[in-house]
Amino acid sequence: MRTILILFILIFNIFPSKGETIPVLNKTNYNFLLHLPDTYETRIEKLPIIVFLHGRSLSGTNLDRVKRYGVLYAKDKGLELPNAIVVAPQTNRGWDPDNVMEVIDYVLENYNGDSSRVYVCGMSMGGYGTMHLAGKYPDRIAAAVAICGGGNVSDACNLAEVPLWIQHGSADKAVPASESKKMYNAIKKCNNNADAKLTIIKGGTHGSVERLFHQQGIYDWMLKYTKDQKE
Repeated sequence: MRTILILFILIFNIFPSKGETIPVLNKTNYNFLLHLPDTYETRIEKLPIIVFLHGRSLSGTNLDRVKRYGVLYAKDKGLELPNAIVVAPQTNRGWDPDNVMEVIDYVLENYNGDSSRVYVCGMSMGGYGTMHLAGKYPDRIAAAVAICGGGNVSDACNLAEVPLWIQHGSADKAVPASESKKMYNAIKKCNNNADAKLTIIKGGTHGSVERLFHQQGIYDWMLKYTKDQKE
């Protein structure tokens, strides 16, 4: 009986039900939550992949924490997400872009994801992780949204190759808006025609900007982009 139960759990993790959010454990360096839309089919059109990178407060080894804010939290609160695969990894020591890309590659290999439509968004530490990932892998990310974070100016020229929407609250006391402004200015200095925009939300605090994940705006903006798959 125990063997049957273990087999059932393994099958469920490999082939989750449509519309479910499941944990994927010990497959990559980061454990992650995976959400497949109700429309998911393995033999029909490939779906975009939306990656959410959390902030420091959700770090650890309990994946349920990753649902406390962000994309999956917005879904649980009633937001109708785009017809996409949502991936929410968890870290306990900051974001390593190579480990995040390992998660993306695993999802592309095992689920019906579209490699030309991989999007990343994150908040706070996840905003830094978003820019670092897109800065290291500009050829892999179709578009990115970084909220109340920052980045390394050494990534600026690579980030100029990725459509990027940077958002920050003007009243953020945890991570000052100057962090986002610094990155935006560095990107534009590298390429003034870069598809990057900066939105400073008047009166926005470090926590209040989480509401952006509950609005369609960032998803509509990201999904209008597709990465050229040039050989």
